[in-house]
Amino acid sequence: MSATEQVSARISAPTETATRAIAATLAHACAPGDCVLLNGDLGAGKTAFARGFIQALSPGAEVVSPTFNLVQTYDTPAATIWHFDLYRLKTAAELVEIGLDDALASGITLIEWPELASEYWPRNALTIRLENEGQGRALTLTGAAARWKNHLPTH
Repeated sequence: MSATEQVSARISAPTETATRAIAATLAHACAPGDCVLLNGDLGAGKTAFARGFIQALSPGAEVVSPTFNLVQTYDTPAATIWHFDLYRLKTAAELVEIGLDDALASGITLIEWPELASEYWPRNALTIRLENEGQGRALTLTGAAARWKNHLPTH
């Protein structure tokens, strides 16, 4: 299997609870060094996904959107989760100032609005595209087969 071979899955999430359940499944598959990129329009469910992901590894954590702070960290038994929201970032160079290198090296990294700095993301990052679908959402997950082949949910 080549390092660039990709796997993909498309999952319907009819409710926010379903979105959070998918996020929890993925959270338990992640390890330090993993990077999850969350793409989607405003209101597509990126923060709801992040909340489900973080609370799966840190039950009871108060998860707030990092839109204004740009990054929030959450210590969990598995690793520190770094939750970035790049919506307000003006240039990709600002990523160094807010701790991206540390996050990618030793934490589990969730990044909303990653389009600004695509050159920074690791090759084995998991990309999740969230789209409104009826009353719910559709999630398209794409990642390096070598890392994600056995970890993409199928429900």
